[in-house]
Amino acid sequence: MYCFFIRPVRFLLLFLLLFGTCAGIFAQDNQNKPGNKPGYYQKQMLQLQQSIRHYFYDSASGYYRESIYPEENKNPASYLWPLCALLQAYNEIDKVIPASQHLFDSTFSLIRKYYDTSAPAPGYASYIPVLGGGDRFYDDNQWIGIALMDAYKRTGKAAYIKDSKEIYRFMMTAFDTATGGGLYWQEGKLNSKNTCSNGPGIILALQLYKATGNKKYQDTALLLYNWVNSYLQAPSGLYYDNISATTYKVDEKKYSYNTGTMMQSGLWLYELTNDPQYLEAVIAVADSSMHYFLDSAKFRDSYWFNAVLLRAYQHLLLHVKDLKYIRAFKKCTDYALLQKKNSQGLMENKKVVDLVGQAGMLEILARLAWLEKKYSL
Repeated sequence: MYCFFIRPVRFLLLFLLLFGTCAGIFAQDNQNKPGNKPGYYQKQMLQLQQSIRHYFYDSASGYYRESIYPEENKNPASYLWPLCALLQAYNEIDKVIPASQHLFDSTFSLIRKYYDTSAPAPGYASYIPVLGGGDRFYDDNQWIGIALMDAYKRTGKAAYIKDSKEIYRFMMTAFDTATGGGLYWQEGKLNSKNTCSNGPGIILALQLYKATGNKKYQDTALLLYNWVNSYLQAPSGLYYDNISATTYKVDEKKYSYNTGTMMQSGLWLYELTNDPQYLEAVIAVADSSMHYFLDSAKFRDSYWFNAVLLRAYQHLLLHVKDLKYIRAFKKCTDYALLQKKNSQGLMENKKVVDLVGQAGMLEILARLAWLEKKYSL
């Protein structure tokens, strides 16, 4: 009798001991996964920021390089677009680590070197005028304006509004009634009207409307918002890239940043009008975008494009407390950090290591660093 009962008891005790040990190991492993350690994204953010500074910034000239590969740097300075991306990233870093405003201000000072006073309105060129200059793209200017207005909200510095108004003036030189309205993408080339030159234009106009109360900005935003949804929205709710201004043919490629700007446009309109149709539309697009861009747990397109999508998901959290969009995005970020970071601490994307990609991931990490402090991701 004694032996008959003692063996099952000993077996049960051994099972419980082993189960408890394994459970502890699994729990410990889970804590070591990306994004589960407190401060994980902030640590990654700071490390990437240091790598960007080390590998892309040329202290002798005061400019950033376009690429880490010397043979790809055809010019002594980067084009404007990567600096637009860095400007927004530094805006987000200052929210995580107060007293980081100098990063934003120094980047904007560098962007000012791209300022071009050419008619019909001053704007920022794709390359530094004194080094040869370049074409002017309306979306580049809009990204700067959005970052400045975000900085205005954060700091209250009125000069940012003045600069953004000037960018608005420049962007409106891109408007005409061909294809029913909308803004062109590149100055002087009446080839296409793109979601990427209209979506951020809507956001900038609404930011200015909120800051100034001038109704012309709201009227512009509604005009562009309705045009994009009429001409460039896919049946899935996502957004096509552009429409030809000559043939009216639509380029049906879908990028995450285009969907991101139109989602944020809808959120701004909802906040300024209290019309629930805008929020309902944004939620539908958010669901569609999550499945299309994030279902594989790998980013479908570039880091910077996805950073713009994350802006929209983070904005949506103000009104919909469901973390499913952020968590799906987090999975893709964690995969990239585990599989795409190289020995220099930089992010590879399809074997490309360029400044705009690093700046895009820097913004993503800054936003997740802020979110991990506020929510259980």
